[in-house]
Amino acid sequence: MGEITTIDQLKDIYAEPSKRAKNKVFSSLDRHAITLVNHSHFIILSTTDLLGFTDLSPKGGVPGFIKVVDEFTLLIPDSSGNNRVDSLKNIISNPKVGLLLMVNGIDEVVRIKGTASIHTDPKLLSACPDGNKPPKVVIKVLIESMYFHCAKAVMRGKLWSCDYKVERSILPSLAEIMKDQQNLAEAAIDQEDMVRYYESSL
Repeated sequence: MGEITTIDQLKDIYAEPSKRAKNKVFSSLDRHAITLVNHSHFIILSTTDLLGFTDLSPKGGVPGFIKVVDEFTLLIPDSSGNNRVDSLKNIISNPKVGLLLMVNGIDEVVRIKGTASIHTDPKLLSACPDGNKPPKVVIKVLIESMYFHCAKAVMRGKLWSCDYKVERSILPSLAEIMKDQQNLAEAAIDQEDMVRYYESSL
């Protein structure tokens, strides 16, 4: 068959999903999803750039760094980074976003689709702190669909175990990687200094 180019070809390969799988998508957060969001310390934010490519951005914080306003609304602080603001620019041009929310120790994840907007309202900033300080902006997500994704991918990847953990030394510091990639002349800091820089700017 070679390349798959039609939905019918997919249907020839994959069985019809179960009734339970078809019915697991909801238009808002339920109590179980809210519990997971309140414990989540790492998410992946999906946006779309002007060329139509999907852009994925990791976001992390202490459990509860994402604020549940109500069953239809989330607030996400835009934590300090490299100031490229790719996700924010993408949201301005296309507010449709996706979220993948994760909690260490739970293999199931929550998937959310919604419409995002960017805010500087002091009340929203204070409701959603970035560590010990208010963020510069907050991303508000109005939820359109939500469901729990099964545990198989996290179990296969053994995400919460040390089975596949590697030594950091298999790669040089990010500064050294960028020096190589960009042919930079100046000296690059090593991993120990890189970690100190990260910690000073969290």
